[in-house]
Amino acid sequence: MTTPEYYRLTFTHQGSGTSVVTDEVVVARTDALGPGGNPVYCDPTGILRAEISPAGEVRMLASGAYQSPLSPSAEPIS
Repeated sequence: MTTPEYYRLTFTHQGSGTSVVTDEVVVARTDALGPGGNPVYCDPTGILRAEISPAGEVRMLASGAYQSPLSPSAEPIS
């Protein structure tokens, strides 16, 4: 089985009212491997990075210091 060079990622989110907004981004395979050992794909800007498994499972990866793909926890400070 060969690893695809490109994927189209589709993001769907709620628009205004009852509308649904769909955004598509084409990503290309890089030489990097993600934490799961699968290829990392990147958009032309280098901002959007995703590890994609052979089964098509997508794990979004942070590409900058101020991105957080997971919800952070908060600790009160006095």
